Amino acid sequence: MKDFVPRPYQPGMIDFMASVKRGNLFAGMGLGKTSACLALLHGYYCVLGEEEPTLVLGPRRVAASTWPDEAAAWRQFQGLTLVSVTGTASERAAALRQRAHVYAMNYDNLPWLVEQVTKDGRRWPFKRVIADESTRLKNFRTKQGGVRAKALGQVAHTIVREWVNLTGTPSPNGLRDLWGQQWFVDAGVRLGRSYSAFEQRWFGYQRQRDAVSGRMDIKPVIFPHAQAEIQARLADCSLTVDPRDWFDLREPIVNVVEVELPKAARARYHELERDMFTRLEQGGEVEALNAAALTSKCLQLANGAAYVDGTTTFEEVHDAKLQALESILEEAAGAPVLVAYHFKSDLARLQRAFPHGRQLDADPETIKAWNAGRVPLLFAHPASAGHGLNLQHGGNILVFFGQWWDLEQHDQIVERIGPVRQLQAGYDRPVYLHYLVARDTVDSLVMARRSSKRAVQDILLEALKRRAA
Repeated sequence: MKDFVPRPYQPGMIDFMASVKRGNLFAGMGLGKTSACLALLHGYYCVLGEEEPTLVLGPRRVAASTWPDEAAAWRQFQGLTLVSVTGTASERAAALRQRAHVYAMNYDNLPWLVEQVTKDGRRWPFKRVIADESTRLKNFRTKQGGVRAKALGQVAHTIVREWVNLTGTPSPNGLRDLWGQQWFVDAGVRLGRSYSAFEQRWFGYQRQRDAVSGRMDIKPVIFPHAQAEIQARLADCSLTVDPRDWFDLREPIVNVVEVELPKAARARYHELERDMFTRLEQGGEVEALNAAALTSKCLQLANGAAYVDGTTTFEEVHDAKLQALESILEEAAGAPVLVAYHFKSDLARLQRAFPHGRQLDADPETIKAWNAGRVPLLFAHPASAGHGLNLQHGGNILVFFGQWWDLEQHDQIVERIGPVRQLQAGYDRPVYLHYLVARDTVDSLVMARRSSKRAVQDILLEALKRRAA
């Protein structure tokens, strides 16, 4: 367990949320939004003695893992009780019956929550709402729109007294995305009481000739004055943490995303680690003949699938890392993302889970399309994205889906979009490196190994010995 030492910009985050009460905190993934919120909530509940609970909303993995794990990670927050309201209806109901300071739930279950906590005339219990990855609320409309956000709209201003939107990308697809999120902050005071009023004030339509078909079409446009006016109206209730103000852009911003293996997958992983053999749910057998083979098999299982029966056939075991990647893509909100994979089974599963993704292959048109911004998600094996490739024009976000020992391959794919290339290309933007790491697996050993000279077998054997003890 670690001591929470705020980063230089986090006290400003905390002070902003405490003073504004209803507002927007715009900060990218890995900049400490969650821990700043937990520090604020710890002060409210464990120092000031508040009793009315807080509701945290987020995507499923964020509610199930990110917030509970972050609360458990820091010594100072141990007095703060947080319950994850996820799973089946009965599991969610049981979680709500627990007494806690904070309840974390995924957006998908908002209609269920509103019905559950207000039935039989009961009062909505949550004084404060923190909407993590708040772009999920962008489709809210006062008369139509998303069902989930509409359910929340019933209580957003009648009972909830404090509201914080958290996101790193408040307007991923343009300024129109802002109205739905901002409505939950101020009921339309700043951007218009209805979406139609918002749209009429700052947006319009005009006839334009389509570049491909040559036809004249009616297309939406943004009025020239819209950007400056909207920013001015949100200034008093919004705080933006710009990495360029706090980080050396010559170094990447590193974010280690830990995932928890499901119970069944964890049992099979430990069995493989202990006996060098396990039988998977569908009957496939995974066997390692030596320590080197064992590390490879363990890394496969940590990623979510393993090759069975000594063949090229693989069997899926869990999707924890796929869920984590989905959260990163949602946070990126349309910004291009480069994903590094190692095993062919990982690529097959990535392509199935994210069909809009494209594999980096030998076709030079693939790189051209990526650098031109036409590929939102690119899957690349580090060995195929080595010396000479320029990928920096396409994006600045790299996710390591799985971990592997080869330091040179790791450094080479980082360099493809790295800070030096970004600056040389004239881009004043940080590079984000996200590492998906399965907790308590060989993944963490690989992370340590890449910065040391120790042998693979030595690290593995030490880990097994430590676990046995």
